[in-house]
Amino acid sequence: MKVTRRIALTLGAAALLATGCSGTGASGGSEITIGLAVSTLNNPFFVELQQGAQEMANQLGAKLTVMDAQNDATNQVNQVQTLVTQGVKAIILNPVDSKQSAPAAKAAEMANIPLISVDRSVEGKVAAEVASNNVSGGSLAAIELGRATSGEVAHLKGISGASASRDRGQGFEQGLNSGNIKVVATAVADFDRAKGLNETTNLLQGHPNLKGIFAENDEMALGAIKALGARAGKDVMVVGFDGTPDGLKAIQDGTLVATIAQQPKLLGSKAVEQAVKAAKGEAVQQVVDVEVKVITKQNVAEFVK
Repeated sequence: MKVTRRIALTLGAAALLATGCSGTGASGGSEITIGLAVSTLNNPFFVELQQGAQEMANQLGAKLTVMDAQNDATNQVNQVQTLVTQGVKAIILNPVDSKQSAPAAKAAEMANIPLISVDRSVEGKVAAEVASNNVSGGSLAAIELGRATSGEVAHLKGISGASASRDRGQGFEQGLNSGNIKVVATAVADFDRAKGLNETTNLLQGHPNLKGIFAENDEMALGAIKALGARAGKDVMVVGFDGTPDGLKAIQDGTLVATIAQQPKLLGSKAVEQAVKAAKGEAVQQVVDVEVKVITKQNVAEFVK
């Protein structure tokens, strides 16, 4: 009996050891590989989104494979097709262009791989959509700009095909009646700081009496601030969107009046949560709304890390 018991204990220990080496994650199942196709990592907002996704993947014991499209919609479609070929169990897509993402969505659908959109909508079938309310955020931006100034203002738009740009612009237009401001000029700056600088320089030549600028992300807002020089925060008020670290610093410095803060890390982590559930065949939350917040000089200290 002693020998039999010793054999049983040995076999039990071996079974436990085998379980520990099988790639089991914190979620209690074998490791799940999730693909994250992001529009660009040349933007601090999406770097934070990736960080949030990676932290949640680590927590759930999933493997995260990241693809950076570098703001090239065609490249992104190819990257999603690569993820499909690799056999990932779910794909998180932050599209460069919402409409041009259709072939990527179709590739995932044909392979029966659940697709989760994050921050921007996808043209096609998705299991879940994780995003901020960009329309509401755009309205809040108009309200803050109307509080800060009156008169002629300009609107710097992001990538034309991105749902975030469309929705923020729509919300901004809806919120214009909250103050005594009037949009006299618009320009597309592709969510890019250097383009924000160039476009603002051009706008100022045609509209020297501008009193305010709304930029659909902080990168463009920071470019506008550079173009304005000493006028930023004094003669011309600038409102951004995203709540990036550089944007928060500009608020502290007084050159940026406000930013509408998304929560990129939370967007990333919520997307991974839904992706892992979808990969396991569990019920997902079809729409996950991540709150936006207005940041001004009065409350910026709460957001600075």
